[in-house]
Amino acid sequence: MPRPPARESAGGTQSVERALSLLSAFTEEHPERRISELVAETGLGQSTVSRLVGALVNLGYLTHHGRSGLYGVGPRVITLAGIGLNQSPVHQQSRQLAQNLAASLGLGVNVAERHDAGLFYLCHFEGPNAPRPATLIGRGGPLHATAMGKALLSELPPDDVTELIGTEYARYTPHTITSFDELTAALTEVRERGYATEQEELAFGRACIAAPVRDRSGRIVAALSVSGPLSAMNLPARQNELAMIAIEHADQISSNLGYHAALAYP
Repeated sequence: MPRPPARESAGGTQSVERALSLLSAFTEEHPERRISELVAETGLGQSTVSRLVGALVNLGYLTHHGRSGLYGVGPRVITLAGIGLNQSPVHQQSRQLAQNLAASLGLGVNVAERHDAGLFYLCHFEGPNAPRPATLIGRGGPLHATAMGKALLSELPPDDVTELIGTEYARYTPHTITSFDELTAALTEVRERGYATEQEELAFGRACIAAPVRDRSGRIVAALSVSGPLSAMNLPARQNELAMIAIEHADQISSNLGYHAALAYP
């Protein structure tokens, strides 16, 4: 007879949690860390951190830069991220379309989903008029201060919105929406127009237009955006043009996901 599975030990679970806490200490703001920083960040003992970091380096989840003594994210993490990304139906159905659109417009084109109270970038392509020094893929962002976030929230009932993100929001610039009443008005506008806008709400000098992406049931599951510097976007002159382009391409992704307006079903 096959041997019954061994009971998972508390020590084994604890080691996994500690290893994951070490990986979580690497962020956009701190992509590299020293052992002393990992000790301070996680609250673990130095011997524990050294032992776990050594194991993570051996397994490829961390890398060690000998001269500086710094540790960074390893290739195995990137491999797993790629596997997860490629399993996403939204990513599968939008990647080539978004890449082609960025090339034709010369602007940035992004696709994102909502994960809990934030958005999560699945696709990011840059045109020559909207360069960025780093990719947005895998990054998060606030829902209230982005065009994609507002598109993702646009059809949620008000009670769901408040349960998700509350009624007061972080201010990033003087143009950021910070109250529930302001956000409610913005979401009403998104529903009426079919797209969301963002002008210097998250960062100075940048603008964005986003349209919702739907699954076969008609539920909003993602958003596609066209973005870039204010001068390249030129919303006073191009808003309607860019909005129609964003809506058209978001609708194409929706169609690829099985959505047909006249036949939407749960």
